[in-house]
Amino acid sequence: QVQLVESGGGLVQAGGSLRLSCEASSRTFYNMGWFRRVPGKEREFVASCTWNGDPLETADSVKGRFSMSRDHNKNTVYLEMNMLTSDDTAIYYCAAGPYDTTSDRFRGWLYWGQGTQVTVSS
Repeated sequence: QVQLVESGGGLVQAGGSLRLSCEASSRTFYNMGWFRRVPGKEREFVASCTWNGDPLETADSVKGRFSMSRDHNKNTVYLEMNMLTSDDTAIYYCAAGPYDTTSDRFRGWLYWGQGTQVTVSS
């Protein structure tokens, strides 16, 4: 069981930056991802990385503006968000899931954090 706790959300002006953090309760070799959800809309994938921090996928809507990084010493992944717009306003969630090296397949997002609110004012 892995517990994930996000932090770093808040209110920022359009064009500004924020860095979100997601701390895991223990060291994990899972893939990590960030998602976001606007109330009344479907959850949207944002970005993901491997267990050692190599980027996997980034949503087109944030490509070139958002990036992930990982610090194993702190059991933490980060989402650096730049050039924010009002469309980025959402609750941001981090997730973790195992990659099965035997079958060479990602097993899905098993663990989720509670989310952190990001509000971008225009």
